[in-house]
Amino acid sequence: MSTAQHPPGQARPGGRTARTRAAVLAAVFDELGDKGFAALTMEGVAQRSGVHQATIYRRWRTVEVLVCALLTERSAAIPVPDTGTLCGDLRALARGIGVFYGDARNRAMIEAVVSAAGRDPRAEEALREFFDDRLGVAGVMVRRALERGELPPGTDAEAVVGALGAPFYYRMLLVRRPVDLELVEQATFATYAAARAGAYVRTGEPPTGEARTGKAQIGEA
Repeated sequence: MSTAQHPPGQARPGGRTARTRAAVLAAVFDELGDKGFAALTMEGVAQRSGVHQATIYRRWRTVEVLVCALLTERSAAIPVPDTGTLCGDLRALARGIGVFYGDARNRAMIEAVVSAAGRDPRAEEALREFFDDRLGVAGVMVRRALERGELPPGTDAEAVVGALGAPFYYRMLLVRRPVDLELVEQATFATYAAARAGAYVRTGEPPTGEARTGKAQIGEA
């Protein structure tokens, strides 16, 4: 029998805290699949998971935060690629996003939280935290590209990743069409070309005289 001690407040790997979280988030996923977001309640999650409702309220506060926690956990399955080139990394990440949202329940999660964020400040905050986390995690591939000299100095890693993901959310949430391989390729090459051209350099300085003229006109409009 192990006698290893864990620091106070630190959950033991695979311990009760981890099991509780897994049970609750699995219940949220199943509830979303069976009933949809509109019918998602703390009571229903408690009944399905076997976790006391007070515990769920104490740790997650609202159903919106629960769904964001689920979205964060499930989206971690989208690997941050390391192919050796930025274009390869962007394509691999775009494909991962496409596959992830090809699952109807995963798509329902993002649709639910975005809808709730328009009505509830708590859902808005949870959604922002989710995207901030994902942008920060995936930004490592842009930082590697900067170290390899593939991009102009000062390129904003999160802006590049955000540009790659934006077409997917536009397709799913606004025009309500399926994500396909063509979108993956379009998003990859558009983002790569723009990043290489300096579109995401933090200083805001355009890379060429022609671009400077264009930006000046936009700013003056």
